[in-house]
Amino acid sequence: MASVPATVNVAGDLSPWQHQSVLVVDDEPGMVSFIQRSLASRCGWVTTAGSVEQAESLLARQHFDLIVLDISLPGRSGVEWLHQLREQGFAGDVVLMTAYADLETAIDALRAGAADFLLKPFSVAQMLNAVQRCFERSSLRRENFVLRREIDERAGGVEGMVGDSSLMREACARIKRIAPTPSTVLIQGESGTGKELAARALHRMSSRASGPFVPINCAAISAELIESELFGHVKGAFTGASAGREGLFYYARGGTLFLDEISEMPLNVQAKLLRVLEERKIRPVGSEQEVPVDVRVVAATNRNLAAEAVAGRFRQDLYYRLQVVGVTLPPLRERMEDIPALVDYFVEQFAPRLGTGELERDEAIYTRLVRYSWPGNVRELKNLVERSLILGYFADDFSAEEEPSAVPPAPTFDGASDDSLALVERRHILAVLDACGGNKSEAARRLGLSRKTLERKCALWGV
Repeated sequence: MASVPATVNVAGDLSPWQHQSVLVVDDEPGMVSFIQRSLASRCGWVTTAGSVEQAESLLARQHFDLIVLDISLPGRSGVEWLHQLREQGFAGDVVLMTAYADLETAIDALRAGAADFLLKPFSVAQMLNAVQRCFERSSLRRENFVLRREIDERAGGVEGMVGDSSLMREACARIKRIAPTPSTVLIQGESGTGKELAARALHRMSSRASGPFVPINCAAISAELIESELFGHVKGAFTGASAGREGLFYYARGGTLFLDEISEMPLNVQAKLLRVLEERKIRPVGSEQEVPVDVRVVAATNRNLAAEAVAGRFRQDLYYRLQVVGVTLPPLRERMEDIPALVDYFVEQFAPRLGTGELERDEAIYTRLVRYSWPGNVRELKNLVERSLILGYFADDFSAEEEPSAVPPAPTFDGASDDSLALVERRHILAVLDACGGNKSEAARRLGLSRKTLERKCALWGV
C-alpha cells in the first residue's frame, strides 16, 4: 500500500486532477502498479489496498474522490462492498474492474451504483477516459451544490454595488485593485453595508471567477458543527456521523470561500482555520489524512476585529493573517448622496418580481430619507423600498431625524467607538421590537438583521 504525491506532467503544468484522490483496490500487484503509474502524474495522490478490509480502514480515516475497485477480491467481492458503501451513504464515484464479465455481472454492478465498468485487460486510454468521466461528474455535482446553496443564500438579494459617492468610489477602486491578487481579504463594515456583495465582486474580478463562490455565515451554525461544516468529517467522527461528508473547503476548491461574521467563529476553530491559511491543507474531523485545498478565503465582520483580538475574543494571529489586505465599507449615513440611486435600483429590482407599479417619490421623500440615521444601512433601505412597493406608497414606519447634523458619526474599525451611535441603535431596535409586539423574528426581518444578532443585542441590554 503506498501513496504517491502529485507530480508535474510532461507539459510542465499541473494536471487538472491535481486535487483529486484515488483509492485503487485490487489483489493483483501487477494491475495495482499499472494503475498507480498511470494516475500518479495526473492525480493529487493515489492510495492502494489489496482487500476490502484494507480499503475500509483507509476510507474510515480519509476522503477519496474516486475508488477503482476490482470485483474479484479475497473475502468480500467488489460488488458486495459497493452495495454496502451505498447503504452507508458513500456518494463518491466507483469504477469496477473485472476479467470475467458477463451481462449479469454488468447489471449487478450498475445496480450497486458503479459509475463505470472496465474489462481487463484494458489500455491506459480506456482507464483514463473512465476516470475523467467520473471527475467531470463529480465536478458537476459540486457546481450544482454550490449553485443551490448560492440561490438559498441570495434569496431576495441584489446584484452589484450601487453608489457614486466618494466613499463608494474609493471602496470600489480598492476592490478592483485587490481582486486579481491571490491574497486573503478581510471586509469590515456595519451590518447591512454590503459585505457579501463586495466579496462576490472580489470573486467575479479574480482569476477564480470560473470556480465556485461558497458563502457561509459563521453565526448561523452552532459551535459544535462549524468545524465539520468547513472541513468535512469521516464516518463515525462524532455521534450521528453515519457517513463521511466533504466540507465547504472541499466544495470551494478552485474558487472563493466567503466566511461571513467570522468574529462569531469559536476560538478552537479559529486555530484550525489559521493552520489552513498557512499550510493550504485541511484535515476532516476524525481523519488522520490532510487534504490539499486551493481556495481563496475572504472574511467579513461587522465588529472591530482589532478590538476583539485585544479583548481575547478573537485570535490575534488569525486577525493578522486575515488582514493581509482589507476593505472597509462605509455606512449609509456617511454616503447619503447615494440614497436616490439606491432607491431607483431597488425599485427596478423588486417591481417586476412583485408585480407592482412604479413607486411615487419626490424631493420631500428624499429629504426625509437623508435625515434618518439608517442603523440597518443599505439592507434597511432595501427592505423599506420593498415594503413600500407592496403597500403602493412610501411606508412611513421609520423615524426621521429632525436635522441631518443630528445623525451620529459612524464607528471606526481601529479600536475607537462612539457611545451616541450605540444609543441611537439601541433606541431604534427597541422601537422596532416594540412595534412588532416583541416578535424577534419579525423585528429582525424589518431591521435586516439575523435573529441571532438581535438576540445577542437584546441579551446585552437585558431585554
